Amino acid sequence: MAANALTNVLKIEGLKVAYGGIQAVKGIDLEVNEGELVTLIGANGAGKTTTLKAITGTLPNCKVDGHIHYLGKAIKGSHSFDLVKTKLAMVPEGRGVFTRMSIYENLLMGAYVRDDKAGIAADVDKWFSVFPRLKERAAQMAGTLSGGEQQMLAMARALMSHPKLLLLDEPSMGLSPIMVEKIFEVIRTVSAQGITILLVEQNAKLALQAAHRGYVMDSGLVTMNGDAKAMLDDPKVKAAYLGEG
Repeated sequence: MAANALTNVLKIEGLKVAYGGIQAVKGIDLEVNEGELVTLIGANGAGKTTTLKAITGTLPNCKVDGHIHYLGKAIKGSHSFDLVKTKLAMVPEGRGVFTRMSIYENLLMGAYVRDDKAGIAADVDKWFSVFPRLKERAAQMAGTLSGGEQQMLAMARALMSHPKLLLLDEPSMGLSPIMVEKIFEVIRTVSAQGITILLVEQNAKLALQAAHRGYVMDSGLVTMNGDAKAMLDDPKVKAAYLGEG
């Protein structure tokens, strides 16, 4: 279970998000405790990515209501560049690597809020050991990498900021089955190091297998939450998201 399930890292209460007249998120509660890997699963259009963007202040032209607390402080309305300084990092859907920069330069960009040169160098070595594929290609332009390699780079870049909370938005999207397995292997490795993670993912089976706890989101509402392993055996989850039952 989590390293310290009593220390709350993220707490969302009554979150609502509206784009014009469309209510994308309809009043959800969600929390992530220190050391946990928590997953938010659901179909396309359920409101999962909108929830992450509400947390990170990256939603343009929309109305956000409710409460978002990170490390005990209200952050609703905060700018994303300020949140990075508080060690909240997100790997967005679509990865967003700097295509005309090398792998090594991308990693340094992940550490731009830090000034401890020795620590940064040590972390580059650390994440190269976790992502050996990136180490082999350190001088290669990020835009020439495969989708899976770019996903690894986006994760390693986010980890360079020493996040107290890492948000992952659909890390397996568009990847081959072999690369999906590799990405989840890395997610489990990162979680085992005690880094707190909130994972939004369409591959419900792999997400629940990796997570401590899970939330199911449907049409802007959280319809179920609980122990991830127990949810894997839930008939409703099996029928709706695992292709079983």
